[in-house]
Amino acid sequence: MRNDQNGDQNGKPGSLREYAVVKRSVVVGGHKTSVSLEDAFWIGLKDIAMRRGLTLSTQIASIDTTRRTGNLSSAIRLYVLEHFRTRAASAMFIGERQTPSTRLTPFGSEIAATPPVLTEPRSGKFSV
Repeated sequence: MRNDQNGDQNGKPGSLREYAVVKRSVVVGGHKTSVSLEDAFWIGLKDIAMRRGLTLSTQIASIDTTRRTGNLSSAIRLYVLEHFRTRAASAMFIGERQTPSTRLTPFGSEIAATPPVLTEPRSGKFSV
């Protein structure tokens, strides 16, 4: 069930919880500090660290040493954004190298074949 004011009550994407800023304590370089991030960025950061075989603290420390902003939370957001931008661009370029599907036609070209039409016989079962 979807609640328009609060989003999805189960914490699924699109919920307000995903956009709420949550402050968490982390250890960076042996020092405890707090970082405030939206759940979507925490999830993305954890995913990046896991895929690289790093602990969350190690990943945050790496971001901390290379950041170009005074705010660690902002540096983490920018890092996560750049990571997924790069992945999306890589996927797009890989997709461009694939051969086109025979079912897809370029914009403006004639359609080679008509799509299948579903018919409903009297038995109540559909056939193509």
